[in-house]
Amino acid sequence: MITRSHYKHLSEKWRKRHLELQKELWSKHKKSLDWLSRNSRQLVAGSLGGLMLLSSSTFDIPQSIINTSNASESSHPNIDKKSFLISDLSNVLPKDIRPLTLDEERKVSEILTRTFGVKVTGEMQGKSLNRSYGLIGQEQHLSRYPGDTLYSHFDSEEEAKNYWSQGMAPGRGAWGYFSHSKESLTEEDKLREKYYIAVQTFLAPGFYNNVKEYVDFFKYRKMLVVNPNNGMSIVTDIADAGPAEWTGKHLGGSPEVMRYLERVDGALKGGVLYFFIDDPNDNIPLGPIKPV
Repeated sequence: MITRSHYKHLSEKWRKRHLELQKELWSKHKKSLDWLSRNSRQLVAGSLGGLMLLSSSTFDIPQSIINTSNASESSHPNIDKKSFLISDLSNVLPKDIRPLTLDEERKVSEILTRTFGVKVTGEMQGKSLNRSYGLIGQEQHLSRYPGDTLYSHFDSEEEAKNYWSQGMAPGRGAWGYFSHSKESLTEEDKLREKYYIAVQTFLAPGFYNNVKEYVDFFKYRKMLVVNPNNGMSIVTDIADAGPAEWTGKHLGGSPEVMRYLERVDGALKGGVLYFFIDDPNDNIPLGPIKPV
C-alpha cells in the first residue's frame, strides 16, 4: 500500500533532481542566459528551447525560472535571480558540508555581496565564528519579556497556526529577554525574536580571551543566512548561543527562519551559509531578502 511517507520520499527525490538539472542548465549556459535576460520575451522563449535541444539531458525548464509580466506588451522577462545565485555558489562550495577555506569564504563573500548589494563577510572587526557553512537545526520560540507564553506570542491566528507546534524554549535567549515588559515590547524586539539564529559563539576563535568584548560584538549581530540549494535567503540576528557540539548541528534557526529557508529538520536537512552583514547604520531590515 502506498502511504503518505512514500509520496513524501518521491517528492523529495524529484525536488533534488529538479535542483540538480537546474544547476546544470545555469552552469553550462550562464553567459547565454545573462544575455537572454536582457532581451524580449519571445527571444527568450525561442532561445531556451534551443538550449534544451543542445543540452545533454532532456528536461523541462522550471516555470519558476522565467517570470513574465503582463503589464504591457513591451515588458521584459525576469529570469529568477536566485537561479544565478545557486549556480554561482555551486561552483565554489564543497560537496560535503565542512568549514570553508579562506579562499572559498572570500569567494562566497564576493558572490553574496554582489547578489544582494550589501557588504557580506566572514570576518568583522577581527572576529569570526568557527565556521560559516554548516548544518542548521530547529530552535523554539524565545520568551520576549517576562511572562511571554505561546498564548501571547503571536500577532495573528495564521502565525499561531503555522508556528505554535514548535513550542517555547524553557529558558531565555543568550542575551536575556528582548524587552522588560509586554508594554515596552517594540516592533524591533518582535523581529529580533522572530528572525533569530543561535550560533556557536563559544567556539569563536579568541572568545575566552575576552568574553565581554565578544558577547558585546555578537549580541543581535546581523547575519545573512542562505540556503545554497534553493537560493532562499534571510537577514537574521544572533539572539542565542548554540547548539552544543554533540548535536552534530552548527547553528539553529527560529521556526520562522527554518520555514522560510525550507531547512526543516528531517527530510529537508541540509547546510546553510551564514555570514556577517556590515550594516553600521542599521539600514537593512530583518527578514527575507531578495537578490538585487
